[in-house]
Amino acid sequence: MAKKKKGFKFPWRVIISIATFGLVGYVIYQNWDGFVETFENLNHANIFVLLLLVPEQLFMYYACGQIFFSYLESKYRKVFSKKEKLKISTEMNFVNRAVPAGAVGGLAYLTYRLKPFGVNAGQASFLYIFRFAVTTVVNYVQALIAILILFALGSIPPEANWIIWVSLLMNMGVFTILGLIIYVASSKKRIEWFAKVVGKVIAFVVRTVTFGRKKSLFRRDEIQNYFLSIHDCVVIVKKDKKSLFKPTVWGFVYSLCEIGVYWIVACAMGRPEILPIIMVGEAIGSVFDGIVPYGPYELGMAGVMGILLGGTEEAVAISVITVVMARALSLIFTIGTGYWPYQQAIRGKNVDGKSDADRSGLTN
Repeated sequence: MAKKKKGFKFPWRVIISIATFGLVGYVIYQNWDGFVETFENLNHANIFVLLLLVPEQLFMYYACGQIFFSYLESKYRKVFSKKEKLKISTEMNFVNRAVPAGAVGGLAYLTYRLKPFGVNAGQASFLYIFRFAVTTVVNYVQALIAILILFALGSIPPEANWIIWVSLLMNMGVFTILGLIIYVASSKKRIEWFAKVVGKVIAFVVRTVTFGRKKSLFRRDEIQNYFLSIHDCVVIVKKDKKSLFKPTVWGFVYSLCEIGVYWIVACAMGRPEILPIIMVGEAIGSVFDGIVPYGPYELGMAGVMGILLGGTEEAVAISVITVVMARALSLIFTIGTGYWPYQQAIRGKNVDGKSDADRSGLTN
């Protein structure tokens, strides 16, 4: 009996792998000057202090993952091994930091990565939004504390007072946006209306791009079910607010670790006293974090730090060196620890040897 010919299977895994390699190459190219500057400044840094970045970064990845895992384990009884947690965390960090895709890429990858564990797109989106919300809130709280410390020490130059008002306005803006998201997502009627609006926007864009040949990428019920799933998550959390306690604690730890990266570099350069300056700069720069790729984030942070340190040539230099070195060393470590686990995940390989299909069948 003749064997049936297998149909053509689109090699999307291969294409994504090649595309990722190209994007990482582009990121390295774009940051090459920063790498060169970092290695030039290593002669002026304490290498033993810089080595603290290795355990600190690994713990930071783990803390970020625990924002998701602690909630899924306690609320939905999902099971993740320690190796799987660290692996997914390093992959997520790699996608968010080394691939210039912004929040969309991170959310898409988290959805793909958690699907084999029985987590749907709405639940993954809820956790991703929560992660952004809790880390942003923590960033601004610690920034306000840092500002109070700087005021008490009289360390804020008169010409830098405008930064305080900018920080407060940005704070209000971020909280307003988060409030609107919660307001819409907490009502089934409002979320259904929002789903219709999104569906119409997507359909319009697709029709425009394809010159009317294709009406939409998604069916209307698919879009509605996605947003209703987010709504269900919000309703569940409102009924059981304690379920967010552990994820919130891990979000707090993760935010401190992010600041720690810059502080370790500052300590290595002999400037540990600029910690409050780093806290304020990181909070203002973090508005762009998770929304756009690196660039505006670091530029904004370095600029704020330079102004708060007095705006002198030396102040600007130490701010730029601290931010550039932290960025470069973090990026090198991110690519080194995340690229291969990411490639394995794209190919459907997990730490326990089970494929995505096998794992999905076991956990659903």
